[in-house]
Amino acid sequence: MPVLTIARDSGVATIRIDRPPANAVNPAMIEEFLGVLPPLLADPGVRCLVLTGSGKFFVAGADIAVMRDLSDANQAKMRRWIDVQRLLERAAKPVVAALNGHALGGGAELSLACDVRILSATASFGFPEIALGLFPGAGGSQRLPRLVGPHLAKRLMIDGTRLSAARALELGLVDQVVEPEEFDRVVAETARGLAAKPTAAIGVLKRIVDEGYGLPIEEALRYEEKGVRELTRTADAAEGLQAFLDKRPPEFTGR
Repeated sequence: MPVLTIARDSGVATIRIDRPPANAVNPAMIEEFLGVLPPLLADPGVRCLVLTGSGKFFVAGADIAVMRDLSDANQAKMRRWIDVQRLLERAAKPVVAALNGHALGGGAELSLACDVRILSATASFGFPEIALGLFPGAGGSQRLPRLVGPHLAKRLMIDGTRLSAARALELGLVDQVVEPEEFDRVVAETARGLAAKPTAAIGVLKRIVDEGYGLPIEEALRYEEKGVRELTRTADAAEGLQAFLDKRPPEFTGR
């Protein structure tokens, strides 16, 4: 039975995860994501993608009943969660993680692959895998150090603490904390604002930052130059420059 629903509004596509009671990840959910994401990300009419959950959870993490099967075959199926994250990370458009509820383990890992993270003030965020004799092995052990530095990342993963929304914001794990009654409005306004931007430039910017990060500066600058040249051939660049000269708001198309 499908657990993902998709809604579209003004260039924004919202994927809602609904697998009670905790939106835990299993192979069927992963395959469903891998089926719905490519066409959405390729659709020029979708200029911003939002991921959110239902109930008290964004995603609680992996389904422990499934993870108990430690066979290589089962673990390979669960490992495809990183393929979902790579699709989001490489998306040539902005991706928002609307963390309506608790984002734990694989849910926190999923959010790290998104460009913007908005967390409900009543939700928690963390990587509790250590309590199971595991570590965040679906992207978390690699993306978290890149976000907050290796020392803090190791402490967060070793401690396995569920952080309050305020603490997650303080540590830079999320970009914004919003009270529940304002959550949907803030997410919608953020997504519409991103969709109105030159998404062609956003896509190239994401790729260039990822490709250049950690490289020697001269090599990284060559990647940057390629990105600049690529954007000078887009309609959005022409529109942005002309709109500035015309003293009017630009109307970007993502092309």
